[in-house]
Formats: sequence, C-alpha cells, structure tokens
Amino acid sequence: MSKIVRVLFMVVVSIAITIVLITIASVGDNHKTSLPSKSMHVKPFPKRVSRFLAENNPRAADHCKKDDEICYILEGKNSTCCNNKCMDMSEDKHNCGACKNKCKFTSSCCGGECVNLAYDKRNCGSCGNKCMPGGYCIYGLCNYA
Repeated sequence: MSKIVRVLFMVVVSIAITIVLITIASVGDNHKTSLPSKSMHVKPFPKRVSRFLAENNPRAADHCKKDDEICYILEGKNSTCCNNKCMDMSEDKHNCGACKNKCKFTSSCCGGECVNLAYDKRNCGSCGNKCMPGGYCIYGLCNYA
C-alpha cells in the first residue's frame, strides 16, 4: 500500500511541476510580445455572409445568373431573374413590373404596378381589394365617411 501512495505522490508532484513550468514560460513570452509591432495589419470584417444566415435569410440571393428557369422552379411562375436574384416582380417594391423599378415611399407593388393603397379603388387598403362600382377609396377604406 505504501508503494502505491509513493507512486501516486510522485505523479502529482511531477504534474504540479509541469504546470508551474508551463505557466512561467507563457508569462515570460507575454512580456516579450506585449508591444505591438508597426507592421501589424488589421483585417476588415469579411463581406461574405455565413452559411447559417444565407440559409435562414429569405432575401438571400438564389444566384440565377439571368436564367429564369431556375427562378420558376425555386419561386414559382411569377418569379424572374433580376440582378442575379430571383424576384417576384408582381409584389416586390424594389423591382415592380421590371428590374430596378422602385415604387415611391407611399406606394406598394400590386400586380406589377406601383399603386397608392390609400386612394386606389382597385387596390384599396391592400392589393386586389376593389371598391364597389361608383365607390371611392379614401385612407385605404372603401366609401369612407
């Protein structure tokens, strides 16, 4: 039993000495490199989006490269390749009816047209909401007041 205790004691002491020597060596290295060198170059953040964000981002590029068939398969029949991304030009406010055709701040894209939902009687309050014949649209409500 005493042999086992002696061996165990020697193992513990050797581990303790190893830890002390490693700590002293790493502290000694830090003093030498504590001053930054003038040749250090700071790298900017990468412009590439991580795979996790690209998979979970609904606005991530589909990279269609002017191939409308890819957009048709991925997005549906209204999707078209625009700026290397699949876009639904009937609903996208930044590509309404055609690539890079942006709607004004107060307008929305309905069926490929920029319309003001507050006053358009064919799209009153939301796309496709038609007011009755002879009616009018004010503040997005048919026949308000």
